[in-house]
Amino acid sequence: MRTVPESHEKDNSALSNLFHRYLTGVLLTLLSEKGEDCAAEVVQALFRRQHHEKFIPGLRKLGLVQEPHAVACAKYHYLSNHLGGVSVAFVAESEKKAWVRYLPPRWIFDGTALASIPTKVARAMLHGWHGHNGVSLENRRLGFVCTGQTMDGSPGLEGYYIEEDYELDPDQRVRFRFGEQCPPIDYELLPQLSAEEWPSERIAKASRKYSMEYVRNLLPVLSEVLGPLQAQGILYRAGRRIGMQFSAETQKKLGTTDPVNMLASLFSAQGDRITIVGAQIQQHGWQLMAGLEKECVPEWMDGLAGLWEGLIAVVDSRRRLVLNDRMDLGDSFFAWDLRHATEPKPF
Repeated sequence: MRTVPESHEKDNSALSNLFHRYLTGVLLTLLSEKGEDCAAEVVQALFRRQHHEKFIPGLRKLGLVQEPHAVACAKYHYLSNHLGGVSVAFVAESEKKAWVRYLPPRWIFDGTALASIPTKVARAMLHGWHGHNGVSLENRRLGFVCTGQTMDGSPGLEGYYIEEDYELDPDQRVRFRFGEQCPPIDYELLPQLSAEEWPSERIAKASRKYSMEYVRNLLPVLSEVLGPLQAQGILYRAGRRIGMQFSAETQKKLGTTDPVNMLASLFSAQGDRITIVGAQIQQHGWQLMAGLEKECVPEWMDGLAGLWEGLIAVVDSRRRLVLNDRMDLGDSFFAWDLRHATEPKPF
């Protein structure tokens, strides 16, 4: 038996990239299998859940609680997304009006996936998060006005937070006014990360956490919208495809083609203690879902297994990944066995 050391920068980078692609893959699978309305419902619920978990604590952590609400919101989106590798800029036009601009390439609608995302799904993100900022701040006069969307042909998602002189009705919290344009942004004046405070390893960990939080919240949202069994199927099918598609890239990032070492590194990067016994990987705990233990159902881990299976299928099509869910039997770890098989597993 050997214990896998704490994850390195390359492991964090590999996991961040893989979970990022997985998130996009799940949304595309929802679109193709369940349709636009279901995908929009999931996106709105996902961003609302992220909002409730991150927004107010994030304002405090970033020292923005004393800022005017419109300015604080715009700054929050710039600072919180910056570490995740999302291209965001902001400019305050006044204390009651502040612009935010998400520049291409759009992070969540990765690569050519952007061409398949309907406007309704893109707008769902704004309804889930941006339109709820005023509610969370107990300021019913605060709303968000979208002036352009990338999938509609605009050069980025653009809009502004504005504090009106009257309370907004729920359907006014997100409004669309195409034709208005963001004032010029001086990118040289935007806050920059200190290289001393944020070395590359710390940035890799922050980027990994950013991607992990999306997947962490995606699982319960899918389960709530679709039910656990249908959610498992979506997670598994999307994961297997994404795992295969990005297996070569992941191998390169990790610097190994050994399937046991690959999975051990990725599990370790999630924050779990990992031990290896022969061809078995023992995952002690599940930090990805830490704090959500009361919500967890077996279908989530079974669905996510598709991602790991896809990675391994490309490395060695003769090996099968089998999850022995020993934590259900009272043990303190999940056991992942890599076994040889003569027949392909049906997809």
